Amino acid sequence: VNGLEIYSMKIDSKVTSRFAHNVITSQAVNCGNVSKEVFFDVELPKTAFITNFSMTIDGVTYPGTIKEKEAAKKQYEKAVSRGQTAGLVKASGRKTEKFTVSVNIKAASKVTFELTYEELLKRQFGKYEMFIKVKPKQLVKDFEIEVDIFEPQGIAELEAEGTFITNELQNTIKKTFSGKKGHISFKPTIDQQRTCPNCSQSVLNGDFTVRYDVKRTTPDNLQIVNGYFVHFFAPTNLPKLSKNIIFVLDTSGSMYGREMEQTKEALLKILDDIKEDDFFNFILFDSEISVWKETLIKATSENLDEARKFVRHISSQGMTNLHGGLMRGIEILNAAHEENLVPKRSASIIIMLTDGQPNVGVSNTQEIEKAVKKAIDGRYTLYNLGFGSGVDYGFLERMALENKGLARRIYPDSDTALQLQGFYDEVSKPMLIDVELNYPENEISELTTNSFKHFYDGSEIVVAGRFVDSNQNHLSVDVRGEGANNALSYTTHQDAEQTAKAFQEQQYIFGEYIERLWAYLTIEQLLEKRITATGEEKENLTAQALALSLMYKFVTPLTSMVVTKPEENDNEEGIADKPTEVSNMYLKNLFSKPSTCVIYAKLLLIVKLISIKPSFITKSYGQTSPLYHTHASQPTWYTSVDGDPHFIISVPQKKDAICFNINESPGIILNLINDPVTGITVNGELIGGKRANSDAKIQNSYFGKLGIANKQLDVKLTVTPEMITIQNGDKKTGFTWLDSVTLQQAGLTLIINRKKNLVLSMDSGASFFVVLHQVWKKHPFHQDFLGLYTLKSDKLSEHTHGLLGQFFRPIDFTILEIHPGSDPKKPDATMIVKNNELTVTRGWQKDYRRDPKHGVDIPCWFVHNNGAGLIDGVHTDYIVSSLF
Repeated sequence: VNGLEIYSMKIDSKVTSRFAHNVITSQAVNCGNVSKEVFFDVELPKTAFITNFSMTIDGVTYPGTIKEKEAAKKQYEKAVSRGQTAGLVKASGRKTEKFTVSVNIKAASKVTFELTYEELLKRQFGKYEMFIKVKPKQLVKDFEIEVDIFEPQGIAELEAEGTFITNELQNTIKKTFSGKKGHISFKPTIDQQRTCPNCSQSVLNGDFTVRYDVKRTTPDNLQIVNGYFVHFFAPTNLPKLSKNIIFVLDTSGSMYGREMEQTKEALLKILDDIKEDDFFNFILFDSEISVWKETLIKATSENLDEARKFVRHISSQGMTNLHGGLMRGIEILNAAHEENLVPKRSASIIIMLTDGQPNVGVSNTQEIEKAVKKAIDGRYTLYNLGFGSGVDYGFLERMALENKGLARRIYPDSDTALQLQGFYDEVSKPMLIDVELNYPENEISELTTNSFKHFYDGSEIVVAGRFVDSNQNHLSVDVRGEGANNALSYTTHQDAEQTAKAFQEQQYIFGEYIERLWAYLTIEQLLEKRITATGEEKENLTAQALALSLMYKFVTPLTSMVVTKPEENDNEEGIADKPTEVSNMYLKNLFSKPSTCVIYAKLLLIVKLISIKPSFITKSYGQTSPLYHTHASQPTWYTSVDGDPHFIISVPQKKDAICFNINESPGIILNLINDPVTGITVNGELIGGKRANSDAKIQNSYFGKLGIANKQLDVKLTVTPEMITIQNGDKKTGFTWLDSVTLQQAGLTLIINRKKNLVLSMDSGASFFVVLHQVWKKHPFHQDFLGLYTLKSDKLSEHTHGLLGQFFRPIDFTILEIHPGSDPKKPDATMIVKNNELTVTRGWQKDYRRDPKHGVDIPCWFVHNNGAGLIDGVHTDYIVSSLF
């Protein structure tokens, strides 16, 4: 392409006892007469660790070196200061990460790229699966995938398929297996790669997947090599345990539409799979908590029919009382066990699905984690499914891990129902509970996790360890577990001679594979434990994981690989980092089409002495019907301005956000909403802090007075932290925040909730919710202030404008050229919006709507200079002379 020819691409995978060692080699030549930039672009599994990379140009090799992140910092900052893209690895899909590196090569020069990565293949639904992303982007003269598998237990079945495989290509997949060895090769000719006989486009674009399983004559298999052991445990033909399953489902307004319909579709299919010996129930949470039944219900055909009717009528409304939903589910499970409603030998599971963050009831995530852990008390397994990127995935993951489960992202897409059903299938067949594999303590120095709450049919438990005496050549293991009818208990033995005998046929073992498998599994589990740890424990876990990552040369979240390019490239240095699941969703470019915007509110209760300014939030769902019931005591807001001045604008379909600040002085009045059609206007006056904070670069300001007017009704509402005054023509009525009032008059309703908030509803449909923020009276800087929330912005006309009003309409924008900024944790990018090209910075802003004390981090692209280029005109255009 463009004078560059990739003439060879080989993917060589060697799998020994489930541990895969993969080498991707790509060779290219510059056929042009000038220097060209050549790219090496590879997608690899998220579960894999990169272990090596090199590029060889005209016989000179430039290796990558793996270092501690801090040690790589100088190279990183040096590359950033020259404006070079230092990040080489980023999330690229549900299961993959993309490794990209480019280099300039002279005319007629050749370059060879070689990337090595390793992973432990996990067993699901009775098979190990390895997938290889195939996307050469051009026809390749010499293209080959070769997979060699060696399993001491013997290979029972082996299959390979590709999403891009045509009938013609099917015969190019060669597969053989016999005894302990299996081999797969895929080597299409250049003509077989063409999309049509004379086309230059390649048909090779998709996933190449290898699946296999091993023979199982015993419940487990022990292997000992050079002072390390690995223990594979996967008993077969066990009677299935009955299960007690609680589905805790988010039915808040944000689940409205496609998300809820897909969830219901998945639940109906799951109900078809629930067995008669199982018990189940549904807990729904929005602003309130509702249950299908007060207790766990046996899965009789009659009860399943009734459950289907219940699922079909689930609707979405209100806010997100996640804590209340989970605690109700745990209470029902506790009662079922205490009252012996369920079999003693049964597996109890909670599956919680949410697409948002808690904002009703207990909304502090740390408090929720503590309460849930205390309530479950190690008795049940909690699985948290996070729908889309609006969730606090770190919170869901911590809470699941603390309760012997795991968190899983559910991606909003056409196959969402299949994703949900697929997860259920993984945990739907428990065979054992409370499994323990006990090893002699005085013989083993470092052991991976060896106790497991559940063992599921079709899966496998893997334990690895290091002997105290590296010359030890034997091991005995006591295995314990609780089955459907009785306890499982036996002792298994193995010695190094038996392992050596099993490996006699081995021809392509790579390195010290059991030692590397142990290191991989240990690092993976240390990083997992680190998620829930704090203080000294977290420091110790980090130090252990880092030491192993460096020793075995794995690119993990604690290490970086520095890639140095040749002199012609100005000695550019790139950094290959391991993306984490929590951050994966933050850096996706999801702005492909126009969409309605959502601007999240920031409720300000800031303890730190920082600059405080007004913030704005908008949420609109176009012409759809209202998603929430409005309760006077705590309505759901669609639009708001509150606290410090960070506008946070989110596009729901794009799963990302933009934010910007407005910096202005106390006394300034800003126009927030102006609708010339309905005659509704909203203005806000800034007030300052009690006195200047010498530590703040920009002094504190808040909204201390709000004016809401409706010209058609001749109504003006003035709100301060002390008084609420409503004026209808010449008639004025005043209230204080100590009053509880419901006032109805022609065209509007005013409800005041004492010392909390007020709701102003107009017959046109527009509604406003004002929250009172009261701070500590002796606070040296802050004083009481107000927040405004628009409940039904779709009831205002398309001509609505103002700092808030302009974002009631859809906004389209595109993010390009993500690259590291001055702060390594906050990359910069180019944003195209309203035909303007802006430099933006990735960061986080606090959303105090859900957690008034601590706030919730909302990832967003920050637009500098008072929103210049994003807002219409300049921010001073929105300054008005009076409140009305």
